[in-house]
Amino acid sequence: MNTNPKFAVIGGGSWATAIAKMLCVNLNEIAWYMRNQSAIDHIKTHKHNPNYLSSVEFDTNKLKLTADINEAVEYADYLIFAIPSAFLSTELEKLTVDLKNKVIFSAIKGIVPETFLIVGEHFHKKYDIPYENIGVITGPCHAEEVALERLSYLTIACGDATKAKIVAKILAGNYIKTKITDDIIGTEYAAMLKNIYAIAAGIAHGLGYGDNFQSVIMSNAIREMKKFIRKVHKMKRNINNSAYLGDLLVTGYSVFSRNRMFGNMIGKGYTVKSAMMEMSMVAEGYYAVKSAYKLNQEYGAKTPIIDAVYEILYEGKDAKSVFKKLTDKLD
Repeated sequence: MNTNPKFAVIGGGSWATAIAKMLCVNLNEIAWYMRNQSAIDHIKTHKHNPNYLSSVEFDTNKLKLTADINEAVEYADYLIFAIPSAFLSTELEKLTVDLKNKVIFSAIKGIVPETFLIVGEHFHKKYDIPYENIGVITGPCHAEEVALERLSYLTIACGDATKAKIVAKILAGNYIKTKITDDIIGTEYAAMLKNIYAIAAGIAHGLGYGDNFQSVIMSNAIREMKKFIRKVHKMKRNINNSAYLGDLLVTGYSVFSRNRMFGNMIGKGYTVKSAMMEMSMVAEGYYAVKSAYKLNQEYGAKTPIIDAVYEILYEGKDAKSVFKKLTDKLD
């Protein structure tokens, strides 16, 4: 096994920028694909991403920037995907380079809408990538706090512990602590579900519910998450670990949470379309709730919070009325 693999980041958003920052601490060169050529030109000239985490300054000698996804894929042994799940299929359609011998780590927190699969399963089933070559990078970790170099924790999941350790070591630094796990499916579902619960927390805030109810919705959310993940992939896991509960809490409470922000707008009376137009970044939870709701038709877990968010966002039901009913289902 290559113990000094080359890395590429796929994506140009805030989380991709944060990952590129972390990689550059420990590597002499990385490839970085983003589809926006003007952003690439700006980074080459001004050493920062003009659209996301603009306070992060890069040593451009370490960056092999490209607007051609094939160039980045061909360069690297390890690919870290950090683009919204809703756009993943469109980007992958551009590929002419074979992914078979690549190690793929997903930093995407959502379900691929075309297949209703989490990203790891999508690569396994659509591209025949073995699970030992698939991993997940999850929080609790906001890109904005990485930019500020505030102490953050990452969980690296992979069926092959050696590959998980390689990625964990490459991402670790003075302000980044890493740990590994073999729960690829559970951590990726948790990363997807917490965005839905953050939207619920935001809706509650927008409707005028206070901190007391916020604590109730979060404590119910972690139990609901546990039930859902256990139905999808039963194995021994501690749902109170930071990859599950920690990631849920930071996304539900943080001022940096775009999903909470999106939910807050909905609670205040914005339409889905107007809330999306006002936000400059994608709220993954919007797409995730539809996928989770549809998946649960098969699994049958008891998910009143997911159901409530789905009714508001996709069935156009009144948020105040839906949450009034939801409050009777929580304990």
